[in-house]
Amino acid sequence: MQASHSPHRYNAAARWLHWIIALLIIAAYALILSRGEFARGSPARTLVVQSHFWAGIAVLILAIPRVFNRRAHGAPAITPPLSSVMQKLAWLTHLLLYLFLFAQPLLGILTVWLGRGAIPVPLTELHIASPFAVNKDLAGEIREVHETLGELFYYVIGLHLLAALLHHFVRRDDTLKRML
Repeated sequence: MQASHSPHRYNAAARWLHWIIALLIIAAYALILSRGEFARGSPARTLVVQSHFWAGIAVLILAIPRVFNRRAHGAPAITPPLSSVMQKLAWLTHLLLYLFLFAQPLLGILTVWLGRGAIPVPLTELHIASPFAVNKDLAGEIREVHETLGELFYYVIGLHLLAALLHHFVRRDDTLKRML
């Protein structure tokens, strides 16, 4: 991707952050869905679950500059313009996506801290201590919310992908091109 910015495209930082975060989300889902392939307590399963966790941490870290970039530079106009109803739907979908980028990793962090007392750093003996006392019951409740939110976001992510394709192939506007 070029560093240039046009009024019809997101800037390079926004595009890079979008696609890196998208890949990390795909990785996080793929990792957690594959954990059942490994025996409980096995080193392979532990690595898969920890990698899922750290993919989520990376999403959280990258979501911060993404929000600042979006606030600083806004979104380029769509040509031809959207109706007010479509603008509101796009705004709502993006709000849900951004909330997911923050809520899901934070819920994952809380689940581990409350359930185990520390976050293990993969491939090391290091741990990040929890600022909270271990509370396995609360950790279980938060894990359920984390898992339910993850399942719900299949639909929001699917809606985002479907909308991009509909904009490109049916509406024939430049929505998708703005992020490429």
